[in-house]
Amino acid sequence: MQKNEMRSLLERYDVPCPRYTSYPTVPYWDDPPATGDWISSLNKAFESGNTPYSLYLHIPFCETLCTYCGCNTKITKNHNKELPYVEKLLKEWQLYLEKVPALSGAPLKQIHLGGGTPTFLSADNLKDLLAPIMQAASIDSDEFEGSIEIDPRTTKPGQLETLRELGFKRVSLGVQDFDPKVQKMVHRIQPFDMTKDVTDRARALGYNSVNFDLIYGLPGQTIESIEHTARCTIELMPDRIALYSLAIVPWIKPAQRSFKDEDLPKSNEKRALYERARELLLAAGYIEVGMDHFSLKNDALNQSFDDKSLHRNFMGYTDQRSDVMIGLGVSSISESPDCFHQNEKELPRYEERIECGEIPTLRGHMLTEEDRVHRQQILNFMTQYEVEFIDAQQRADVDEFLATMQADELVEIDDMRLKLTEKGRPFLRNACMAFDQRLRDSKSNDLVFSQSI
Repeated sequence: MQKNEMRSLLERYDVPCPRYTSYPTVPYWDDPPATGDWISSLNKAFESGNTPYSLYLHIPFCETLCTYCGCNTKITKNHNKELPYVEKLLKEWQLYLEKVPALSGAPLKQIHLGGGTPTFLSADNLKDLLAPIMQAASIDSDEFEGSIEIDPRTTKPGQLETLRELGFKRVSLGVQDFDPKVQKMVHRIQPFDMTKDVTDRARALGYNSVNFDLIYGLPGQTIESIEHTARCTIELMPDRIALYSLAIVPWIKPAQRSFKDEDLPKSNEKRALYERARELLLAAGYIEVGMDHFSLKNDALNQSFDDKSLHRNFMGYTDQRSDVMIGLGVSSISESPDCFHQNEKELPRYEERIECGEIPTLRGHMLTEEDRVHRQQILNFMTQYEVEFIDAQQRADVDEFLATMQADELVEIDDMRLKLTEKGRPFLRNACMAFDQRLRDSKSNDLVFSQSI
């Protein structure tokens, strides 16, 4: 594609757009479940007695603030907060075991620790948190995937050793950028050797999958700096790479107001950063999987893309599919086949409700049958680049909605199937909006989503 053509497309399609880690997307949750509704949904999901599920544990603490971050975090250097929070997570887990009896016999496919900074917790506290949960669950060691997001600046050998002893096999390193100038601008100084040391240690301990999280669109990034980051990444050859677009949402994360407009690459400049990094990664043997993800050919993520079992949820793309995900911890989001559920987002309120013996429900959404159909269609399109229409009426509606994208050869309709073209990959999120009936019906002009590019 010529640069002028790409620039024209970016000007047309770089609009606010959901990332589609769920459907309906969070701003359009409008039928909140009471805690009893959520528990009933879980019990219904486990009626078969063999429903696989995943666990997500949110650790909100960070010692310092990275100014690009959009996550729910608590900035503190006080590690006395570790143990009380671990105790709250275990109490919440116990509440689920009591209220959903079939949970203890169902196969636990995956545990993922995210944050914040999960390696804020000491090795002992990680073990004290995870061992009771894993002992109470039904786990097949051959199929189980334990994964954790780690910050190389705070990760110690003992933490990696403890997690490996517990059966964890995958680590995801927060890197973002290897350029010292960019690191300084986002308040995250992390020398190459520090990342290399943690990567080497993980592999020596037997972790079979190492992921790097990178971001394009950061302040100060240039073509030269993204080339440097890509080459440093290739030197360490992680099994997977997530190359995310920086989501600029200062109305949610005020720390992003520290960026000057002139420091941030504009839409066409921003996409050029991704395309140059992509070019280098593909040349090094990586395969582009879904949106913003890359993996080595033999990695399970690429294999699941090939056999059409790739899945996407609030944790991003995964080769482990489960229809039930239970989130523990402040702000954690859970899902079942017919319900989304989110915990209290403020730490004191979360802790208070756990101490009262309550599932700390903040909000959620009971899915209608139409929601479930559109959720599956968006999931198919996000993971396979194609999706079938449910009927001729929907085909006609999507045909009209995506007329401009068809004219620009970004998508094509073949009989009763919508397909994303190679040229259209940068605009996958835009095309998904055709199935987002809640967004299309909304007349709100409020700031809700980041730009699509």
